[in-house]
Amino acid sequence: MGMEIREYSDSWEREVSDALSGRFGAAVEIAGSEVRRLFTKASRDNIHDVCRFLHDELNFEHCAIVMGVDMVDYMQVVYVIENYTNFRGLLVEITVDIQNDDLHIPTVSDIWGGANWHERETWELFGIVFDGHTNLKRLLTPDTYEFFPFRKSYKLRGQE
Repeated sequence: MGMEIREYSDSWEREVSDALSGRFGAAVEIAGSEVRRLFTKASRDNIHDVCRFLHDELNFEHCAIVMGVDMVDYMQVVYVIENYTNFRGLLVEITVDIQNDDLHIPTVSDIWGGANWHERETWELFGIVFDGHTNLKRLLTPDTYEFFPFRKSYKLRGQE
């Protein structure tokens, strides 16, 4: 796809969802859309390929967010990917569910360098390991922490 800058069209959400469905079929679920936002679900097994496709084929230049969500029975990783050129201002939100007994997911920091810090923070606060990340170490908490403070199972002082 070319690098022409286009003004918003209400067909963009459908254009991107059709491209994802055409490339990945049922492996990527289109969960819905709003103006300038497309909601999708992917699996841990295909998240790297989905992100590579968004970056390389659809020119989504920026990974704005990688964050963890503790759903108690499982964890979720949420990605928000942005495009400034041919889908100017469109966001694709991708959620990936991962089981608590295997908190590993491939890194996307090799696709978007800015994801590096987001993945480090998510690992530090939730314990989700980004396989292939080149520098997965703490940013905010002391190296002595042996727990993940954003997990719902984490007990604050005085709650024991």
